[in-house]
Amino acid sequence: MAWLDTLTAWLAAHPHWLGLAVFLLAFGECLAIVGLLIPGTVLLFAVAVLAGNGALPLWETLLLGFVGGMLGDLCSYALGRRFHQNIRGLPVLRDHPQWLASAEQHFERYGVISLLAGRFIGPLRPMLPMVAGMLDMPFGRFTAVSLLAGSGWAIAYLLPGWATGAALRLPLPADFWQNAALVAGGLALLLGLTIHGTLREQRRTTPLSALLSLALLIALLLGWRGLADLDQGLLNLVQEQRHGALDGLMVVVTRLGDLSTQLAAGTLLIALLALARQWRAMLFAAVALLGTAVSNGLLKQLIERARPEVLLEPLHSFSLPSGHSSAAFAFFLVLGILAGRGLPGRSRLAWLLLACLPALAIAVSRLYLGVHWPSDLLAGGLLASTWCACSLALMQRHQVMPALPARVWWLLLPALLALFGAFATWALPAAFELYRYR
Repeated sequence: MAWLDTLTAWLAAHPHWLGLAVFLLAFGECLAIVGLLIPGTVLLFAVAVLAGNGALPLWETLLLGFVGGMLGDLCSYALGRRFHQNIRGLPVLRDHPQWLASAEQHFERYGVISLLAGRFIGPLRPMLPMVAGMLDMPFGRFTAVSLLAGSGWAIAYLLPGWATGAALRLPLPADFWQNAALVAGGLALLLGLTIHGTLREQRRTTPLSALLSLALLIALLLGWRGLADLDQGLLNLVQEQRHGALDGLMVVVTRLGDLSTQLAAGTLLIALLALARQWRAMLFAAVALLGTAVSNGLLKQLIERARPEVLLEPLHSFSLPSGHSSAAFAFFLVLGILAGRGLPGRSRLAWLLLACLPALAIAVSRLYLGVHWPSDLLAGGLLASTWCACSLALMQRHQVMPALPARVWWLLLPALLALFGAFATWALPAAFELYRYR
């Protein structure tokens, strides 16, 4: 696309406009109707690459994207609230009524949940806030949900591009890009198979995803020494972004992946599912969580890989696979899979993406603090993916696992949020001491 090359070349020559470009593109991508007309995902990745190349720090890029997207949501909501049903008469929507009909149907069926999952579904993202306003969703509730969804969206859509740009400007080891292409190719194959099969509602997608996740995990466990350049390069990239104000936050995030936290969260989830008599969902969660935890411990003892030499007081346990990464991905993938039961394929994918964000935050916190190599975290994620897919395939051998009733979610979510909130509060004093020390 010649116009894209022209735009990126101009922004590269005028980097002082890059922050405004990130803000405006995020705003347009989330603005009703406009977001359907512009290739916002491609543009955001391109400008994020330029930002990561030294023009903008990561926190500023994410903040500008978040604020721009949030403003787009609010304008879309105000548009729907102002015109209500008369909005169907706008010229563009009059010519394309299916745009509004699809979002309206999604919102009426799933309510608040549609704003969370729909933020990651391209055709729905700019339309759902307008539909929420059109159907008189309370402003406070809309704002709270949009803040949560928007923060995850900014990370998912801007972080990959920024990291790519940052990697391009750093002096990296010779084999970095070769190893990165190999790892990215394997993950792209896994994601492509999962996305394609899910959208086409193919029953074999889950067992095939399990087999491919296992194959990639085995390849990683056998060849991790060959990824030394990639590991060191990514570790250097993340360590360059360390800042005293972020250290305390990362300590709080990483504590949410501690064994005690994940053990308590997993036990609570299984107990509440049993209390609600959701036996198949309980067995699915138990097999996925216990299988991941036991196999992680066995693999650590078998491989005995040393941790990075970043910490002043190195930990005396082994690092591959990462226990924090495997436990976090297993737990949140279980929640994402349960949330997607009974929904169309693209909504299930959106829930899986949304569920991966807190797990990814925990994994990145381990890399930021220098406790794990990147391949440790990837191995933990693949291990969790393997067990979750295997457990789901086992539970669905004869019949698709049904969706959890709404009353069960009203039981699960407050309890789990309270639990994680309690552990985060408990970690705050240590985070404050680290910040004050630095």
